[in-house]
Amino acid sequence: MTMTLRIFTEPQQGATYDDLLRVARATEDLGFEAFFRSDHYLGMGTEGLPGPSDAWITLAGLARDTTTIRLGTLMTSATFRHPGPLAISVANVDQMSGGRVELGIGAGWFEAEHTKYGIPFPATAERFDRLEEQLAVITGLWATAGGFSFAGEHYSVEDSPGLPKPVQQPRPPVIIGGKGKRRTPALTAAYADEFNVPFESAAFSGEQFARVRAACEEAGREPVRLSNALILACGRDDAEVDRRLEAIGQTRETMDGPGVCGTPAQVVEQLGKYAEAGSTRAYLQVLDLADLDHLELVASEVAPQL
Repeated sequence: MTMTLRIFTEPQQGATYDDLLRVARATEDLGFEAFFRSDHYLGMGTEGLPGPSDAWITLAGLARDTTTIRLGTLMTSATFRHPGPLAISVANVDQMSGGRVELGIGAGWFEAEHTKYGIPFPATAERFDRLEEQLAVITGLWATAGGFSFAGEHYSVEDSPGLPKPVQQPRPPVIIGGKGKRRTPALTAAYADEFNVPFESAAFSGEQFARVRAACEEAGREPVRLSNALILACGRDDAEVDRRLEAIGQTRETMDGPGVCGTPAQVVEQLGKYAEAGSTRAYLQVLDLADLDHLELVASEVAPQL
């Protein structure tokens, strides 16, 4: 089995920049491939104190405060930003990091955070239409030598210089994820470098991966990288596992499907099922940001077996 591990955080649940920096530096020091964060403005089942932080502002800080790990979002919400300014932000952070940035982008789904912060929240079909146009504009701006134009229903660009350019060429990797059976695989085949299934079983992931492979084949392109996002609760023994589950409001039953749970050997076995389904990368969702020993355990006893 070959699978790389990335650390994935949910700062809207309650985190300062310094909290994120400690986890990101531990991620780097322990040899994980990347540090990713969500893009949300409202806590889910928590007060989220001290309050939300902007994904791309914090990633800009981490770009300067780390040196080797890759950095990115699962997923930037297309409802939050216009595509032109988002392309600029990502390119800026890519420059600031020396070419270590990846853009995970989705249609957006959490209506309450839009209502609380004055962000329009159109119907599902329109959100996907906007996402498709955003992908066309962002990738077009990065690729153009100058004079990029795009006429869409929601976003139009006229004769743009497409500046600044990201460091990575031809562009920073684009990640699309989700569970939709039709538009999500099609958008992946048209624009993405990686496809991610969030918080689902290996069996479901395999079915969705097959749809993405078929969409890539139909589009006449090579298959994209396949990955999973999974909640993490790993412990040296049952007591430590249970303590970590309690700290994040989960049980062994609720982790069956959306997460990997148990001793290092059990976590390796569970990750193996995702690898058999086609996944080559796991984003391990770490919800207790103060528990850096959790990361150390996975780095020392899980990662070497993958």
